[in-house]
Amino acid sequence: MFCRTCATVTAAILMTGLAACSAGDESDAAPLTAVSSIPAATPEDSPTSAAPARRPGTRAATPAAKGAPQRTFTVAVRHLDLSRSGRELPTTVWYPKDGEGPFPLVVFSHGLTAQPSDYADLIKRWARAGFVVAAAAYPHTSHGVEDYDPLDVTNQPADASSVLTSVLALNHRAGDPLENRLDTERIGAAGHSAGGITTVGLFSSNRDDRLTAGIVMAGEQVLPAPYSGPAAAMLFVHGKLDKTVSYRDGFAAYDAVPWPKAMMSITKGGHATTKSDFGVVAATTTDFWRWSLYDDPAAKSRLNADATKGGLATLTNRL
Repeated sequence: MFCRTCATVTAAILMTGLAACSAGDESDAAPLTAVSSIPAATPEDSPTSAAPARRPGTRAATPAAKGAPQRTFTVAVRHLDLSRSGRELPTTVWYPKDGEGPFPLVVFSHGLTAQPSDYADLIKRWARAGFVVAAAAYPHTSHGVEDYDPLDVTNQPADASSVLTSVLALNHRAGDPLENRLDTERIGAAGHSAGGITTVGLFSSNRDDRLTAGIVMAGEQVLPAPYSGPAAAMLFVHGKLDKTVSYRDGFAAYDAVPWPKAMMSITKGGHATTKSDFGVVAATTTDFWRWSLYDDPAAKSRLNADATKGGLATLTNRL
């Protein structure tokens, strides 16, 4: 059984293109500067109206959020020296420098030979919208590692969960910039390519029950483990011309999700986000986070329009 599983993972991961699946391996990879769909800034951190009684499509026991911010935030960046059982996990955290919060937390996973900073422009958009995003450089798949091993992707869901635990602990650390500013009940996971595979694992073979929403970009499911645990809304983003992780495999991972879900299909998109499609990807993923982690009904109502703006993509919406 073990060898058969390893063979499955090997066949899925050791494709020529996936050996270098960072956010910037398309010829016109985006500097990520499109206009945000977040409402214009106001003096307040959040609206005065009450949030819905429960987050859509997830656990009924989760307390109501304070409300989705109606402003954007200045983004601060910090670096944490984290590890798990001897596995070094240097982690970059993007977070709102101003505003009280509490802010939902998202753990992000990079692609093979990539690093967290490769995704900084998209992650900053999320942080500006009121999310704390933590992204580790994985020990055997990130840029510049000496002992590169794409099969180590199977160990990364546990790494991501460990990073999540460490960052959540900062909520209770006296004097920390994130003290009492994290919403410990509203947590998401996202990733691109091999990081998308890692994210799928967090909702299936290595289920982290703390997660309440997820975004999988150009990812697939490589282990035959069903999605499990509490319901969690999920958004998949995939280029229909992806030659590294096929659209068909990405759609299969989406199709297997038993919870509220959506599939954003970029008609002429490849494996990485480019200048031409960054705007719709950034707007749609931010909408999704605002709806799934802040209970923002206006964000949900924007999803279809933002995803299909300019005719660059379509959205299969089952949220």
